[in-house]
Amino acid sequence: MPLPRDDRRTITAWCFYDWANSAFTTLVVTFVYATYFTKAIAPDEVTGTTWWSRAVAITALVVAISGPVLGAMADRGGFRRRFLALTTAACIIATTALTFVAPGRPHAALIALILVTIANISFELGGVFYNAFLPDIVSSKHLGRVSGYGWGLGYVGGLLCLVIALVGFVQPELPWFGVTKAAGFNIRATCLVVAVWFGVFSLPLLIAARGEARPVGATSGGLGDALAEMRRAFGQVRQYRDAARLLVARLFYNDGLNTIFSFGGIYAAGTFGMSFRDILIFGIVLNVAAGLGAFGFGFVDDRIGGKRTIMVSVIALTAATALAVWAPSRTWLWVAGVMIGLFAGPNQSASRSLLGRFVPDGRENEFFGFFAFTGKLASFAGPFLLGTFTQLFATQRAGIATILVFFVVGGLLLMAVDEPRGIAAAKS
Repeated sequence: MPLPRDDRRTITAWCFYDWANSAFTTLVVTFVYATYFTKAIAPDEVTGTTWWSRAVAITALVVAISGPVLGAMADRGGFRRRFLALTTAACIIATTALTFVAPGRPHAALIALILVTIANISFELGGVFYNAFLPDIVSSKHLGRVSGYGWGLGYVGGLLCLVIALVGFVQPELPWFGVTKAAGFNIRATCLVVAVWFGVFSLPLLIAARGEARPVGATSGGLGDALAEMRRAFGQVRQYRDAARLLVARLFYNDGLNTIFSFGGIYAAGTFGMSFRDILIFGIVLNVAAGLGAFGFGFVDDRIGGKRTIMVSVIALTAATALAVWAPSRTWLWVAGVMIGLFAGPNQSASRSLLGRFVPDGRENEFFGFFAFTGKLASFAGPFLLGTFTQLFATQRAGIATILVFFVVGGLLLMAVDEPRGIAAAKS
């Protein structure tokens, strides 16, 4: 039987997956492990920033190539829940392994980067199948607020996990469970916290999705069927041109946002001398702001539309990034960070809900595969340019400044999207 639409239990289970996986981006990709890698495992912070940027770029390329194919396979074969479970498990296993890669071990930096790349690829691909549930379980008039609930709950989950890491492992003289501080093991142990958190709170959606119906006319879901479906989708770009324009615009502004997430903690530590404790507190405040923004703008999205909500967020993120580049002190960095937090959630949530309105029935995984594709197709560019300009000018400010280009270009391209026309095309 199909999953129930507008069912409170199903929606709650779906939202809790955001709560579960946000711990990975908050602690591993942004605030804790990324900073630890550049300070403790890499030879120096500039080299660490460059190497980390290469790992993020590899992740983007792999997800861009494989996301649409796996999405089409899931649509054709009814594999959405199975693929979600596999990618979730892979991310959890690789994150757990990061706990035991100590600095000073032979090839420690290479091993850490390989594990981070595997975990990040699995996380991003899991998002394809998770996002694809949204149009199935929520009616169109409530897509904005439910998407906002998910993002908001995700930020709260990331925040709570960050607090646990701060109070239990990073800050105290005697970390919990007898964890030692030798070789930074208390910092690396936060990866184990993330893995347990992700595993426990992803279960409600995986259990709720057991009753998902196999699509009518489903095939074996093999690679050949998936590629044929993708060729058909590319041939229908004109019919779904507003969805295509949204995806192209998101290719740019999402790259800017992902780059901020990946290098925010590194920038705060390297340019402003923030300690691990300072960065965790910084991350807590940003998550509070982001959660409030995502919850509040979910209702705004349903009222004024996804396109306008995204446009407001892109303009605000451009201003906040410029402020972060210019910031002469930590105080101004805090102001910029809070602004980024307030508008990052609405940007992501409204992008997801707007595409959800543009998706034809039965092609959710495929369209959200393209969502991942365009979200990652150029995502190597942001980290690559940031790393290159950081290395070229020997300052992280120059690298962060490159992010502005992606927000400006993405905003300009978004202006060509016609939301009512895109919704009508999906219904036809």
